[in-house]
Amino acid sequence: MSDTPPRPVPVDPRLLEILVCPLTRTALEYDRVHDELISRAAGLAFPIRDGIPIMLADEARRLDDA
Repeated sequence: MSDTPPRPVPVDPRLLEILVCPLTRTALEYDRVHDELISRAAGLAFPIRDGIPIMLADEARRLDDA
């Protein structure tokens, strides 16, 4: 068994083109390093789990969090 962490499942680029922030309806940025979708307008980062964006404000991380 390998001790390396599992690699994130890539998000379909076509999906990224149509997704918008559920709060502000603005475009999202894909952060490949953290595997998140960033909404600068809302100040939130939405997680991506197993290649599926979790577009719930309750699941999002505030961008000002360390």
